[in-house]
Amino acid sequence: MAAIHLSFLILLLPLAFPSAFAYETNPQPKKTQVVIEGMVYCQSCDNYGSWSLSKAKPIASAKVSVICKNQRGQVSYYKASETDGTGYFFAELQGFEMSHLLLEHPLQSCVVKLVESPLEGCNVLSNINYGLYGSPLRYENKRFYRKDYDVVIYAAGPLAFRPAHCDAPTKHY
Repeated sequence: MAAIHLSFLILLLPLAFPSAFAYETNPQPKKTQVVIEGMVYCQSCDNYGSWSLSKAKPIASAKVSVICKNQRGQVSYYKASETDGTGYFFAELQGFEMSHLLLEHPLQSCVVKLVESPLEGCNVLSNINYGLYGSPLRYENKRFYRKDYDVVIYAAGPLAFRPAHCDAPTKHY
């Protein structure tokens, strides 16, 4: 008999103290902040004509652009970003939105392109990792969880400018 009264009291507790037992029936989905990172280098003349970045040096203050297109091929997002002193860029895509979760996902719709190098001796665009036409993004399992939002980081590149003038390689026979 006591067990029945206890069960009955447990059932009545949420009615007596509704705020203590409240739960959200329609939880709001967390916002997701999209970030794109990468590196920009000056390709060594030793590797002219290839995609090799051996002996490449990072470029501080280089500019890249992040371009995202919607499912109709129209530019839906654009952001220019600048590298830090180590040649690294970290572009937070503030205001980036998707109307179609698959076709407008950053991995499908966004690319990174070279824009400008501050180095006079290394300011010719190269197509290393498709820096001319748009380097595709990749997901490297980088994600941060915050209280109100998540941060998802995608990577591009590495991208490179090249010197305007490189001596022709000499072949020794």
